[in-house]
Formats: sequence, structure tokens, C-alpha cells
Amino acid sequence: MAETYFRTEELAVGYDGRALIRQISLSVRRGEIVTLIGPNGAGKSTILKSITRELQLIGGKVWVAGEDMERISPAELSKRMAVVLTERTRPELMTCREVVAAGRYPYTGRLGVLTPQDEEKVTAALERVNALELAYRDFNAVSDGQRQRILLARALCQEPEIIVLDEPTSYLDIRYKLELLHILRTMAREQGITVIMSLHELDLAQKLSDKVVCVKGETIARFGPPGEVFTEEVIRSLYDLEQGAYNADFGSIELPRPTGEPRVFVVSAAGTGIAVYRRLQKEDTPFAAGILFTNDIDYAAARHLAVRTIAARPFRAIGAETLAEAKALVDRCEAVIDAGTDIAEGNAALGELLSYAGGAGKRVSAGEYFSRREETP
Repeated sequence: MAETYFRTEELAVGYDGRALIRQISLSVRRGEIVTLIGPNGAGKSTILKSITRELQLIGGKVWVAGEDMERISPAELSKRMAVVLTERTRPELMTCREVVAAGRYPYTGRLGVLTPQDEEKVTAALERVNALELAYRDFNAVSDGQRQRILLARALCQEPEIIVLDEPTSYLDIRYKLELLHILRTMAREQGITVIMSLHELDLAQKLSDKVVCVKGETIARFGPPGEVFTEEVIRSLYDLEQGAYNADFGSIELPRPTGEPRVFVVSAAGTGIAVYRRLQKEDTPFAAGILFTNDIDYAAARHLAVRTIAARPFRAIGAETLAEAKALVDRCEAVIDAGTDIAEGNAALGELLSYAGGAGKRVSAGEYFSRREETP
């Protein structure tokens, strides 16, 4: 098992000698990606600025490779740790290559003269982040996404063992978010660089992180692997969600479901109903869904979006009692949408349910139902 490389011990952080967050005890192995999540103003940036020595510690210790960080000189720390902050850096009259080259200054001595070997490392860093074509462009004239790649290249030029990033995806569109995070994951896996950062995008944090830190209140609410953190209960508590919900199956936030008695019954399976659910939700039409096996992807969505979900245990035939419950619900609905479910031996009861709805003149396809809605003044 890999040894702990970065560790905080009973850390207390804050401003002007007053601790805002206490008892921060984290352990991180080399090459792990650790992500801080939590509400705005919870203190994520304060923690990051404290472990990078931009803010003075109120209490506790930070250890890097078993060494007390307070005993590491600024010059030595700059070789071990690189920092990419949220603030939009605007250096005057500097090309992107010159910004990246600034990452070599911890190695150049007092005169700051780059050797041919340093220049090679600058080029390699630009190539690493797919930004060679930006090298001689004005740093202030490139896009936010391109600028973030240049700042990451500058950090790589330091040849650090740890990179600390404060909301690195804040100004990026989805393409550049994915590109930047892919670069970080590759560096962590291939070069053993430890990444500590804050993110607002829960879905990306869930997919990318080895460990997650939940920041809320005066202490760390939770610290552990994504599987332990990204649950409905933990995220609801962390962000005080009152409207909508966190869907752990999809790693996404769901808007509140419609309210009232279901007007429509959706029969679906294996993903055929999700688009129908979301459109009904968008139109504020309360609906029911069923009969869904609890291991079906449609069930994962319906339990957050439908006002009523009729479920069945998987890998067995749907029982007569469950079918009768669904038929009773069909009787109370205006329409039954057949989302295109394949009927087979395992879900034969759905075929019977659709036939029952057809006999009552209520069975329609999703296209027919929404076409009628659009035609109605």
C-alpha cells in the first residue's frame, strides 16, 4: 500500500487569527486526486490558501513527504508544490510562453536566466496541455479556457509533486472542463503528481476524485472515497437542499417533481422512459411510472421525477398484486404513455397492463401524447 504523502493534522484555518474551520485531518497518497466540495462561502478556498501558505495557519500542522511544511523553505516548497488559483491572472505584455516559463524560476537562480534545458521543459509543458500553438500569443488575448491551460502548463514547469487548484473549471465551457480534468487525471496516474482542488461540478468530482472532502460549518463534514460521499443523504445535508434532489445514480441534481395526483401513467423500461419523464416534469404534469424493476435505469430517474412509482423486485415475474395496483392507477389517469417498452417473458405483465390501457382507450405513444398537447390551445 502506498504511503501517505500529504497530511494535515488538526488543522485550523481562518483570517486575522480567528479560526473558521477546525480539526481538518486529511491524508493523501502520492498520485491521488482529492477534491473539496461544499456550498459557496464554506471555506474551500480558505483551506487551499492555508495549505499553500498564502494564509497563515491558525493551528495544526501540514506535512509533505513526512516533513513539517513550516520547515520547508519557500524556494524548496515552490519546487514541490504548484498553485493555480481562481483569480484571473492578467500579466502585462507577456506571451503565453513567457507565462509558462515563469514556472522555471525556482530553478534559475537570482538572474532568472533560462538554460536550453529549461526552454525544453517549457515546450514540453505547453505540449502536455495541447497549447503549443498559443506559445507566442498575448496571454491576455486568449480565451479563458486557453488561459487556464497556460496556467496549468506553468504549474507543470515547476515539476511539482503536488498541484493545488482552486476551482480550475470556473470559467471553462464543457470541452475545456473535460480537457483540463483529463490532463490532471493523466498527470496523477502517469507521473504520480498529487492533485488537491476544489470543484463545484459534483458529477465531475464524483467521476474524477480518489477522495472527497466535504466542507461545511466549523469542521470537515466528511472525508472519504466518492462512493461514501456522493449519496443522496450526504449531498442533501451538505448543501441544505430543500428544492429538488441529488440523484446519486446519475450524479446529477434533479429539479422538483410536479405535485398533485398523477394525470399520466408512463409505461417504460431500460431507459425508454427518461426523456418522457423529463418532458412531463418540464411541463409540470404530475405523472406515475411503472411497473419498474428496482434495478432498471428508468426506476433510478422515476423515483425522483414521478409523483408515484410502482416498483417490482428484479429477476422474478411481476406479481398479480402489483399488476392490480398498476391497473387501478391507470383507471385514475387521463392517458397511459407507452414509451416503447420491449415485452418479453420477464416483464409480460407490462404487456397485459398496456392491453388494459388500450381497452380503456387511454394507450398512446409519447409522440402522440405530446402532439395532442401542442395542438390543444
